[in-house]
Amino acid sequence: MQQKETAERSFARGAPSAPGLSQLSAAQWKSGLAAWLGWLFDGLDMHLYTLIATPFVALLLSVEPADPSVATYSSWIQAAFMFGWALGGGLFGRLGDRLGRSRALVLTILTYAIFTGAGFLAQTWWHLLIFRFLAALGIGGEWAVGAALLAETWPKNWRYWLAAVLQTAVNIGILLAGVVGIAMAGLPERSVFLAGLAPALLVLWIRRAVPETGDWYAAKQAAGAAEPRLVDLFRGPTLRTTALTTAVCACSLTAHWAFMFWSVQHVRQLPEVASRTAEAKTELVSLIVVLLMVSSIAGNFLAAAIAQRLGYKRTIALMAAAYFVTMTLAYGAPRNLATLWWYFPVLGLCSGFFALFTMYLPPLFPTLLRTTGAGFSYNIGRIAAAVGTVVFGMLSPVGDKRLALLYSGCLFLPAALIALAMPESEAGDDSPRLRRSDPISDEDRAILEEVYRERGCGN
Repeated sequence: MQQKETAERSFARGAPSAPGLSQLSAAQWKSGLAAWLGWLFDGLDMHLYTLIATPFVALLLSVEPADPSVATYSSWIQAAFMFGWALGGGLFGRLGDRLGRSRALVLTILTYAIFTGAGFLAQTWWHLLIFRFLAALGIGGEWAVGAALLAETWPKNWRYWLAAVLQTAVNIGILLAGVVGIAMAGLPERSVFLAGLAPALLVLWIRRAVPETGDWYAAKQAAGAAEPRLVDLFRGPTLRTTALTTAVCACSLTAHWAFMFWSVQHVRQLPEVASRTAEAKTELVSLIVVLLMVSSIAGNFLAAAIAQRLGYKRTIALMAAAYFVTMTLAYGAPRNLATLWWYFPVLGLCSGFFALFTMYLPPLFPTLLRTTGAGFSYNIGRIAAAVGTVVFGMLSPVGDKRLALLYSGCLFLPAALIALAMPESEAGDDSPRLRRSDPISDEDRAILEEVYRERGCGN
């Protein structure tokens, strides 16, 4: 029985288009739930550090939180996290192409769960830096692997909405991190990292219940020993796709991360806010983040609705252009807090196009370069974003971060223009399918025939 179940998982086929949720198979539901939970815990684990960065780093340095060294070392720790995030996208993306989507998903979740939890054991600032770097490898890799898993299993007519639901999981994970911070407020700061161990329990279910995709299995069978190499991303027809997707992701992510970081710093420096207490400023900033997250969730579904009519690349271009226009209007002239409150939900809505990358990018690449290409293209933008956040901040006068926001927002314009040059994707159509005529062992063929009979398939 176990052997038959293994064969059924191994020979699972890419899903055809289905008109409704009732026609989805159990395997599709399981892969969808696995990816959604993986992304939820992504959002949780990536933001646990930000909750306690200042007091915990101060504790590790044995100084007061206001000491200048705290800001310096906490920034280095966050920079290591961003670098690990980008590197993990390529590393685990490669493993996803070589080992399979399901196996790689297990490895990514284990990686970020174990090393987020290990932050509890940090005794020096560089211990924490190493743990955050290693956790980020898994977080960056989970995006690429989870995206490819669903692009190869879910029906095309649900993939726009699936992209929105997946991105929403990250938003909810970020909000969940805030809940963890509130719930553990009376405990030592390092205790929040223990919540990061929770995703490790998820892998036990994934390894048993989530099947490998038919697209990946068939591509492995067809390729034999001639599997594509990493260098193939940067030559032949794939080079153009790699260059375009990397450029769009680098420009848009740099602008978005600069906004997310500098917008709250700008609010803190507004004349009507500067005189408030530190606690009041933090409360205000927290409300702004919640507003941005809620409006971003709405933006995910807005992007899905538009993409159903215009397609992926036109929707990305349209919403990136809208992001540029809104940033220009919001920060092109000095605004008071009451006025900025009206811009924040619009900016959150515009960010919804990032959800589309989930289902759009993986099918642009050959099957056995799918998680490698998507992971590299998307996550390399994290490095550009880290550098861009610092550079744009340096370009702004001290005490006025409005110019950092205005300059960085201009990057949405080239992102929109480059997106129009990208290919339109029909996810899953370019992948080989496993046929019963494919060469497999007699034992596996007998098991597969039994599976086909139980499913009511013809000869």
